[in-house]
Amino acid sequence: MLDGLRQFIADIVSPDIEKGAFDESDYRLAATALLIHVVSLDGEPSANEKRKLHSLIETRFSLDPGTADQLIASATRAEGDAVDLYRFTSVIMREVDEAGRLRIVEMMWEMVFADGKVSEFEDNVLWRAADLLGISGRDRIELKHRVQARQEGAVKDSADKADAAT
Repeated sequence: MLDGLRQFIADIVSPDIEKGAFDESDYRLAATALLIHVVSLDGEPSANEKRKLHSLIETRFSLDPGTADQLIASATRAEGDAVDLYRFTSVIMREVDEAGRLRIVEMMWEMVFADGKVSEFEDNVLWRAADLLGISGRDRIELKHRVQARQEGAVKDSADKADAAT
């Protein structure tokens, strides 16, 4: 209750110019909330995971850094209030075609791999979210392997560059 009062006062004192830009029916809010849910599964997100989240939001949704920050803040609040994934997946199902939903699942895998490992819990949440988004098991696994290969390639490339510099 106290947090709600603080937010109310903060909104009055310094109203958000873009308030309402990311409402409950905005698929970008729903997708970002899913990403935040995934990145939070294994505790507090690392600096690398936070950078990856910002990068994905900015590039995939063509947002400037400030607007991406606002979207992440709004999605963090929405994710904290949610009791299940359906709240977000239902918005995405209404607003996004299959190709877009595949990209969202791919973004979720990118967040899972941002820390270099996949827990059983993360894998299970991705399975549930992909199922709610109408993505087949085959497509979900294919996206996982694609992101994993890119991740391993990026790690190999950075190791090769480090070796070349020495």
